[in-house]
Amino acid sequence: MPRRRAKSRTNSSATLLILIILVILGIYYSMTGSDPGGIFGTGTQTATVATQSSPVTSVPTSVNASGAWWEVYFTDPVNLKDPADWQSSIAGRLVEKINAAQTSIHIASFEFDLTPVADALVAAKQRGVDVRWVTDDEHGLEADEEPGHGQFAMLQEAGIEVRSDSRTALMHNKFWIFDGEIVWTGSTNITENGVFKQDNNTIVIQSPELAAIYEREFQEMWDGQFGPRSPSQLDEQITEVNGSRVVVVFTSEDPAIADAIVPLVQSASSSVRFLAFSFTDFPLAEAMSQRSSAGVDVAGVFERVGSETEAAELRTLMCRGVPVRQDGNPSFMHHKFIVVDERIVIAGSMNYSTNAEESNDENVIIIDNAEIARLYIQEFERVWNLANDPDVETIGCG
Repeated sequence: MPRRRAKSRTNSSATLLILIILVILGIYYSMTGSDPGGIFGTGTQTATVATQSSPVTSVPTSVNASGAWWEVYFTDPVNLKDPADWQSSIAGRLVEKINAAQTSIHIASFEFDLTPVADALVAAKQRGVDVRWVTDDEHGLEADEEPGHGQFAMLQEAGIEVRSDSRTALMHNKFWIFDGEIVWTGSTNITENGVFKQDNNTIVIQSPELAAIYEREFQEMWDGQFGPRSPSQLDEQITEVNGSRVVVVFTSEDPAIADAIVPLVQSASSSVRFLAFSFTDFPLAEAMSQRSSAGVDVAGVFERVGSETEAAELRTLMCRGVPVRQDGNPSFMHHKFIVVDERIVIAGSMNYSTNAEESNDENVIIIDNAEIARLYIQEFERVWNLANDPDVETIGCG
Protein backbone atom coordinates (compact mmCIF):
# COMPACT_ATOMS: atom_id res chain seq x y z
CA MET A 1 0.00 0.00 0.00
CA PRO A 2 2.73 2.58 0.82
CA ARG A 3 4.36 1.86 -2.56
CA ARG A 4 1.06 2.42 -4.35
CA ARG A 5 0.62 5.78 -2.64
CA ALA A 6 4.13 6.83 -3.65
CA LYS A 7 3.45 5.86 -7.24
CA SER A 8 0.14 7.75 -7.17
CA ARG A 9 1.87 10.85 -5.78
CA THR A 10 4.52 10.56 -8.52
CA ASN A 11 1.88 10.30 -11.25
CA SER A 12 -0.03 13.27 -9.82
CA SER A 13 3.14 15.37 -9.73
CA ALA A 14 3.98 14.45 -13.30
CA THR A 15 0.44 15.28 -14.45
CA LEU A 16 0.57 18.62 -12.63
CA LEU A 17 3.95 19.42 -14.21
CA ILE A 18 2.61 18.62 -17.69
CA LEU A 19 -0.44 20.82 -17.08
CA ILE A 20 1.79 23.71 -15.94
CA ILE A 21 3.96 23.34 -19.06
CA LEU A 22 0.88 23.28 -21.32
CA VAL A 23 -0.51 26.41 -19.62
CA ILE A 24 2.80 28.23 -20.11
CA LEU A 25 2.98 27.15 -23.77
CA GLY A 26 -0.65 28.17 -24.24
CA ILE A 27 0.05 31.65 -22.89
CA TYR A 28 3.14 31.91 -25.12
CA TYR A 29 1.13 30.76 -28.16
CA SER A 30 -1.71 33.21 -27.50
CA MET A 31 0.73 36.12 -27.15
CA THR A 32 3.13 35.33 -30.01
CA GLY A 33 1.26 33.10 -32.43
CA SER A 34 4.21 30.68 -32.34
CA ASP A 35 3.31 27.03 -31.85
CA PRO A 36 6.39 25.20 -30.49
CA GLY A 37 6.22 21.55 -31.44
CA GLY A 38 2.92 21.99 -33.30
CA ILE A 39 0.97 21.41 -30.07
CA PHE A 40 -1.96 23.70 -30.76
CA GLY A 41 -2.78 22.67 -34.32
CA THR A 42 -1.46 22.01 -37.82
CA GLY A 43 -1.23 24.10 -40.94
CA THR A 44 0.37 27.43 -41.68
CA GLN A 45 0.81 30.24 -39.21
CA THR A 46 -1.03 33.44 -40.09
CA ALA A 47 -0.88 36.98 -38.80
CA THR A 48 -3.38 39.70 -38.02
CA VAL A 49 -4.16 42.02 -40.93
CA ALA A 50 -2.50 45.42 -40.55
CA THR A 51 -4.93 48.29 -40.21
CA GLN A 52 -2.62 50.89 -38.70
CA SER A 53 -1.01 53.69 -40.68
CA SER A 54 2.33 51.88 -40.88
CA PRO A 55 2.41 48.63 -42.86
CA VAL A 56 5.11 47.12 -40.63
CA THR A 57 3.96 44.08 -38.66
CA SER A 58 5.50 40.81 -37.53
CA VAL A 59 6.48 38.57 -40.44
CA PRO A 60 3.95 35.81 -41.13
CA THR A 61 4.91 32.59 -42.84
CA SER A 62 3.66 31.98 -46.38
CA VAL A 63 0.01 31.09 -46.51
CA ASN A 64 -1.59 28.12 -48.18
CA ALA A 65 -5.27 28.30 -47.38
CA SER A 66 -8.65 27.49 -48.84
CA GLY A 67 -12.34 28.17 -48.52
CA ALA A 68 -15.26 26.17 -49.85
CA TRP A 69 -14.70 27.33 -53.44
CA TRP A 70 -11.25 28.90 -53.50
CA GLU A 71 -7.61 28.19 -52.75
CA VAL A 72 -4.74 30.66 -52.34
CA TYR A 73 -1.06 29.73 -52.50
CA PHE A 74 2.15 31.71 -52.15
CA THR A 75 5.64 30.53 -52.94
CA ASP A 76 8.12 30.44 -50.07
CA PRO A 77 11.62 31.01 -51.50
CA VAL A 78 13.08 31.30 -47.99
CA ASN A 79 11.96 27.91 -46.68
CA LEU A 80 10.77 25.93 -49.74
CA LYS A 81 13.50 26.32 -52.34
CA ASP A 82 14.46 22.74 -53.25
CA PRO A 83 13.00 21.58 -56.60
CA ALA A 84 13.39 17.99 -55.39
CA ASP A 85 10.69 18.75 -52.81
CA TRP A 86 8.21 19.78 -55.47
CA GLN A 87 5.38 17.82 -53.81
CA SER A 88 5.32 20.38 -50.96
CA SER A 89 5.21 23.34 -53.33
CA ILE A 90 2.69 25.01 -55.62
CA ALA A 91 3.82 22.52 -58.26
CA GLY A 92 2.56 19.73 -56.01
CA ARG A 93 -0.85 21.35 -55.74
CA LEU A 94 -0.94 21.75 -59.53
CA VAL A 95 -0.09 18.08 -60.09
CA GLU A 96 -2.96 17.17 -57.75
CA LYS A 97 -5.33 19.17 -59.96
CA ILE A 98 -3.93 17.51 -63.08
CA ASN A 99 -4.31 14.04 -61.58
CA ALA A 100 -7.93 14.77 -60.60
CA ALA A 101 -8.97 16.06 -64.05
CA GLN A 102 -11.50 13.91 -65.85
CA THR A 103 -12.24 15.57 -69.18
CA SER A 104 -10.08 18.59 -70.04
CA ILE A 105 -7.03 20.64 -69.07
CA HIS A 106 -6.66 23.82 -71.12
CA ILE A 107 -3.55 25.86 -70.42
CA ALA A 108 -2.37 29.36 -71.37
CA SER A 109 0.99 29.68 -69.68
CA PHE A 110 4.10 31.69 -70.52
CA GLU A 111 7.05 29.49 -69.47
CA PHE A 112 7.54 25.86 -68.49
CA ASP A 113 10.38 23.67 -67.25
CA LEU A 114 8.99 21.42 -64.48
CA THR A 115 9.26 17.75 -65.46
CA PRO A 116 6.90 16.41 -62.73
CA VAL A 117 4.14 18.61 -64.16
CA ALA A 118 4.92 17.40 -67.69
CA ASP A 119 4.76 13.78 -66.48
CA ALA A 120 1.35 14.40 -64.90
CA LEU A 121 0.02 15.99 -68.09
CA VAL A 122 1.26 13.07 -70.18
CA ALA A 123 -0.50 10.67 -67.80
CA ALA A 124 -3.70 12.74 -68.09
CA LYS A 125 -3.50 12.56 -71.87
CA GLN A 126 -3.03 8.78 -71.71
CA ARG A 127 -6.20 8.37 -69.65
CA GLY A 128 -8.22 10.33 -72.22
CA VAL A 129 -8.15 13.90 -70.89
CA ASP A 130 -8.17 16.66 -73.54
CA VAL A 131 -4.86 18.43 -72.78
CA ARG A 132 -3.95 21.53 -74.82
CA TRP A 133 -1.42 24.31 -74.18
CA VAL A 134 -1.01 27.85 -75.59
CA THR A 135 2.35 29.43 -74.82
CA ASP A 136 4.69 32.21 -75.91
CA ASP A 137 6.88 31.53 -78.92
CA GLU A 138 10.21 32.89 -77.66
CA HIS A 139 9.87 32.11 -73.94
CA GLY A 140 7.87 28.93 -74.50
CA LEU A 141 8.57 26.72 -77.50
CA GLU A 142 11.89 28.30 -78.50
CA ALA A 143 13.17 28.24 -74.91
CA ASP A 144 12.25 24.55 -74.76
CA GLU A 145 15.40 23.80 -76.75
CA GLU A 146 17.65 25.28 -74.07
CA PRO A 147 19.52 23.19 -71.45
CA GLY A 148 17.29 22.11 -68.58
CA HIS A 149 14.18 22.37 -70.72
CA GLY A 150 12.50 19.94 -73.11
CA GLN A 151 9.20 19.60 -71.22
CA PHE A 152 7.13 20.91 -74.13
CA ALA A 153 8.84 18.30 -76.32
CA MET A 154 7.74 15.66 -73.79
CA LEU A 155 4.14 16.82 -74.18
CA GLN A 156 4.29 16.86 -77.96
CA GLU A 157 5.82 13.39 -78.11
CA ALA A 158 2.85 12.17 -76.04
CA GLY A 159 0.39 13.67 -78.54
CA ILE A 160 -0.40 16.86 -76.61
CA GLU A 161 -0.67 19.82 -78.98
CA VAL A 162 1.15 23.01 -78.01
CA ARG A 163 0.56 26.26 -79.91
CA SER A 164 2.33 29.61 -79.60
CA ASP A 165 1.47 33.20 -80.45
CA SER A 166 4.26 33.88 -82.99
CA ARG A 167 4.33 37.59 -82.08
CA THR A 168 6.95 40.00 -80.80
CA ALA A 169 4.61 40.84 -77.89
CA LEU A 170 4.22 38.25 -75.16
CA MET A 171 1.62 35.58 -74.51
CA HIS A 172 2.19 36.26 -70.83
CA ASN A 173 -0.87 34.55 -69.31
CA LYS A 174 -0.57 32.00 -66.52
CA PHE A 175 -3.97 30.30 -66.33
CA TRP A 176 -5.19 26.70 -66.32
CA ILE A 177 -8.78 25.45 -66.68
CA PHE A 178 -9.71 22.01 -65.35
CA ASP A 179 -12.83 20.15 -66.55
CA GLY A 180 -14.58 23.44 -67.36
CA GLU A 181 -15.03 23.85 -63.60
CA ILE A 182 -11.83 25.13 -61.98
CA VAL A 183 -9.62 28.14 -62.84
CA TRP A 184 -6.00 28.36 -61.68
CA THR A 185 -4.30 31.73 -62.21
CA GLY A 186 -1.93 34.27 -60.68
CA SER A 187 1.66 35.37 -61.20
CA THR A 188 3.35 31.96 -61.00
CA ASN A 189 5.14 30.60 -64.04
CA ILE A 190 5.45 26.81 -63.90
CA THR A 191 9.22 26.89 -63.70
CA GLU A 192 11.89 26.18 -61.11
CA ASN A 193 12.53 29.91 -60.77
CA GLY A 194 8.83 30.74 -60.52
CA VAL A 195 8.07 28.13 -57.87
CA PHE A 196 11.29 27.88 -55.84
CA LYS A 197 13.14 31.21 -56.15
CA GLN A 198 10.64 33.98 -56.82
CA ASP A 199 7.83 35.45 -54.73
CA ASN A 200 4.60 34.49 -56.50
CA ASN A 201 0.92 33.93 -55.87
CA THR A 202 -1.71 31.53 -57.19
CA ILE A 203 -5.46 31.64 -56.76
CA VAL A 204 -7.73 28.74 -57.65
CA ILE A 205 -11.49 29.18 -57.99
CA GLN A 206 -14.11 26.52 -58.55
CA SER A 207 -16.86 28.02 -60.68
CA PRO A 208 -18.23 26.78 -64.03
CA GLU A 209 -19.26 30.36 -64.85
CA LEU A 210 -15.76 31.71 -64.26
CA ALA A 211 -14.23 28.76 -66.11
CA ALA A 212 -16.44 29.56 -69.11
CA ILE A 213 -15.01 33.10 -69.21
CA TYR A 214 -11.47 31.75 -69.30
CA GLU A 215 -12.42 29.04 -71.82
CA ARG A 216 -13.57 31.70 -74.28
CA GLU A 217 -10.23 33.47 -74.01
CA PHE A 218 -8.33 30.20 -74.33
CA GLN A 219 -10.27 29.29 -77.47
CA GLU A 220 -9.56 32.69 -79.02
CA MET A 221 -5.83 32.19 -78.59
CA TRP A 222 -6.04 28.55 -79.69
CA ASP A 223 -7.62 29.82 -82.90
CA GLY A 224 -4.78 32.32 -83.38
CA GLN A 225 -6.42 35.49 -82.05
CA PHE A 226 -3.86 37.35 -79.94
CA GLY A 227 -3.25 40.90 -78.76
CA PRO A 228 -5.35 44.03 -79.21
CA ARG A 229 -7.10 42.71 -82.34
CA SER A 230 -8.71 39.79 -80.54
CA PRO A 231 -12.39 40.38 -79.66
CA SER A 232 -13.28 42.05 -76.38
CA GLN A 233 -16.15 40.55 -74.37
CA LEU A 234 -15.68 42.59 -71.23
CA ASP A 235 -19.41 42.87 -70.49
CA GLU A 236 -19.59 39.06 -70.30
CA GLN A 237 -16.62 38.71 -67.94
CA ILE A 238 -18.41 39.45 -64.68
CA THR A 239 -19.80 36.75 -62.43
CA GLU A 240 -20.60 36.04 -58.80
CA VAL A 241 -19.23 33.06 -56.89
CA ASN A 242 -20.80 32.29 -53.52
CA GLY A 243 -21.69 35.94 -52.98
CA SER A 244 -18.31 37.32 -54.13
CA ARG A 245 -18.21 39.47 -57.25
CA VAL A 246 -15.50 38.41 -59.72
CA VAL A 247 -14.44 40.45 -62.75
CA VAL A 248 -11.93 39.26 -65.36
CA VAL A 249 -10.05 41.55 -67.75
CA PHE A 250 -8.00 40.22 -70.66
CA THR A 251 -5.42 42.55 -72.13
CA SER A 252 -4.65 43.78 -74.60
CA GLU A 253 -8.19 43.66 -75.99
CA ASP A 254 -9.61 45.01 -72.71
CA PRO A 255 -8.23 48.21 -71.08
CA ALA A 256 -7.30 46.92 -67.65
CA ILE A 257 -5.35 49.66 -65.89
CA ALA A 258 -7.28 52.74 -67.01
CA ASP A 259 -10.80 51.28 -66.93
CA ALA A 260 -10.60 48.68 -64.16
CA ILE A 261 -7.64 49.10 -61.81
CA VAL A 262 -7.30 52.89 -61.50
CA PRO A 263 -11.01 53.41 -60.64
CA LEU A 264 -10.75 50.79 -57.88
CA VAL A 265 -7.68 52.49 -56.42
CA GLN A 266 -9.45 55.86 -56.64
CA SER A 267 -12.37 54.36 -54.70
CA ALA A 268 -10.17 53.29 -51.77
CA SER A 269 -11.41 54.68 -48.46
CA SER A 270 -9.01 53.08 -45.97
CA SER A 271 -6.01 51.31 -47.52
CA VAL A 272 -4.14 50.24 -50.65
CA ARG A 273 -1.41 47.60 -50.60
CA PHE A 274 0.58 46.47 -53.65
CA LEU A 275 3.45 44.22 -54.68
CA ALA A 276 4.74 44.91 -58.19
CA PHE A 277 7.37 43.23 -60.32
CA SER A 278 7.17 45.99 -62.93
CA PHE A 279 5.31 49.25 -62.26
CA THR A 280 5.79 51.92 -64.92
CA ASP A 281 2.21 53.19 -65.31
CA PHE A 282 2.02 56.85 -64.21
CA PRO A 283 -1.81 57.15 -64.03
CA LEU A 284 -1.87 54.26 -61.55
CA ALA A 285 0.92 55.86 -59.49
CA GLU A 286 -0.94 59.16 -59.63
CA ALA A 287 -4.12 57.52 -58.34
CA MET A 288 -2.20 55.95 -55.46
CA SER A 289 -0.44 59.15 -54.49
CA GLN A 290 -3.72 61.10 -54.59
CA ARG A 291 -5.39 58.61 -52.26
CA SER A 292 -2.38 58.80 -49.96
CA SER A 293 -2.66 62.60 -49.90
CA ALA A 294 -6.33 62.20 -49.01
CA GLY A 295 -5.44 60.16 -45.92
CA VAL A 296 -5.75 56.64 -47.32
CA ASP A 297 -3.07 54.24 -46.01
CA VAL A 298 -1.09 53.39 -49.19
CA ALA A 299 2.09 51.31 -49.24
CA GLY A 300 3.86 49.00 -51.68
CA VAL A 301 6.96 47.04 -52.61
CA PHE A 302 8.70 47.21 -55.98
CA GLU A 303 10.95 44.50 -57.37
CA ARG A 304 14.42 45.96 -56.88
CA VAL A 305 15.65 45.25 -60.43
CA GLY A 306 14.42 48.02 -62.72
CA SER A 307 12.74 50.06 -60.00
CA GLU A 308 15.29 52.88 -60.19
CA THR A 309 14.99 53.42 -63.94
CA GLU A 310 13.39 56.52 -65.44
CA ALA A 311 10.32 54.50 -66.45
CA ALA A 312 9.62 53.06 -62.99
CA GLU A 313 7.15 54.79 -60.67
CA LEU A 314 9.10 54.12 -57.47
CA ARG A 315 10.49 57.65 -57.58
CA THR A 316 7.04 59.17 -58.14
CA LEU A 317 5.56 57.53 -55.06
CA MET A 318 8.63 57.87 -52.86
CA CYS A 319 9.02 61.57 -53.59
CA ARG A 320 5.36 62.18 -52.82
CA GLY A 321 5.71 60.61 -49.40
CA VAL A 322 4.03 57.25 -50.13
CA PRO A 323 5.72 54.44 -48.13
CA VAL A 324 7.45 52.22 -50.69
CA ARG A 325 10.26 49.69 -50.48
CA GLN A 326 12.45 47.60 -52.78
CA ASP A 327 12.25 43.84 -52.53
CA GLY A 328 14.86 41.96 -50.50
CA ASN A 329 14.60 38.62 -52.32
CA PRO A 330 17.90 38.00 -54.19
CA SER A 331 15.76 36.53 -56.94
CA PHE A 332 12.67 38.30 -58.31
CA MET A 333 9.67 39.49 -56.33
CA HIS A 334 7.38 38.51 -59.20
CA HIS A 335 3.99 39.40 -57.67
CA LYS A 336 1.54 41.67 -59.48
CA PHE A 337 -1.28 42.33 -57.03
CA ILE A 338 -3.12 45.17 -55.36
CA VAL A 339 -5.47 44.95 -52.35
CA VAL A 340 -7.98 47.76 -51.86
CA ASP A 341 -9.62 48.38 -48.48
CA GLU A 342 -8.62 44.90 -47.25
CA ARG A 343 -11.45 43.54 -49.38
CA ILE A 344 -10.79 43.75 -53.12
CA VAL A 345 -7.93 41.70 -54.60
CA ILE A 346 -6.56 42.58 -58.05
CA ALA A 347 -4.25 39.78 -59.21
CA GLY A 348 -3.23 37.80 -62.28
CA SER A 349 -0.39 37.86 -64.79
CA MET A 350 -0.33 41.55 -65.75
CA ASN A 351 2.48 43.90 -64.79
CA TYR A 352 1.56 47.57 -64.48
CA SER A 353 3.17 48.63 -67.74
CA THR A 354 2.30 49.88 -71.21
CA ASN A 355 3.36 46.65 -72.91
CA ALA A 356 1.17 44.58 -70.60
CA GLU A 357 -1.77 46.92 -71.18
CA GLU A 358 -1.47 47.48 -74.93
CA SER A 359 0.44 44.56 -76.48
CA ASN A 360 0.65 41.38 -74.41
CA ASP A 361 -1.93 38.71 -73.72
CA GLU A 362 -2.61 38.90 -69.99
CA ASN A 363 -5.38 38.22 -67.50
CA VAL A 364 -6.43 40.25 -64.48
CA ILE A 365 -8.83 38.80 -61.94
CA ILE A 366 -10.61 41.11 -59.48
CA ILE A 367 -12.27 39.48 -56.48
CA ASP A 368 -14.35 41.18 -53.79
CA ASN A 369 -13.76 38.89 -50.81
CA ALA A 370 -12.36 39.97 -47.44
CA GLU A 371 -11.14 36.50 -46.47
CA ILE A 372 -9.08 36.13 -49.64
CA ALA A 373 -7.87 39.72 -49.27
CA ARG A 374 -6.64 38.95 -45.75
CA LEU A 375 -4.27 36.31 -47.13
CA TYR A 376 -2.88 38.68 -49.74
CA ILE A 377 -2.37 41.28 -47.03
CA GLN A 378 -0.39 38.73 -45.04
CA GLU A 379 1.83 38.06 -48.04
CA PHE A 380 2.31 41.80 -48.44
CA GLU A 381 3.42 42.02 -44.82
CA ARG A 382 5.90 39.18 -45.28
CA VAL A 383 7.47 40.76 -48.35
CA TRP A 384 7.41 44.27 -46.83
CA ASN A 385 9.34 43.15 -43.78
CA LEU A 386 12.05 41.54 -45.91
CA ALA A 387 12.27 44.58 -48.20
CA ASN A 388 14.54 47.63 -47.97
CA ASP A 389 13.86 51.34 -47.95
CA PRO A 390 14.99 53.03 -51.17
CA ASP A 391 18.07 55.22 -51.07
CA VAL A 392 16.63 58.71 -51.46
CA GLU A 393 20.00 60.24 -52.31
CA THR A 394 20.67 57.72 -55.06
CA ILE A 395 17.21 57.90 -56.63
CA GLY A 396 16.73 61.61 -56.08
CA CYS A 397 13.59 63.72 -56.01
CA GLY A 398 14.83 66.78 -57.86
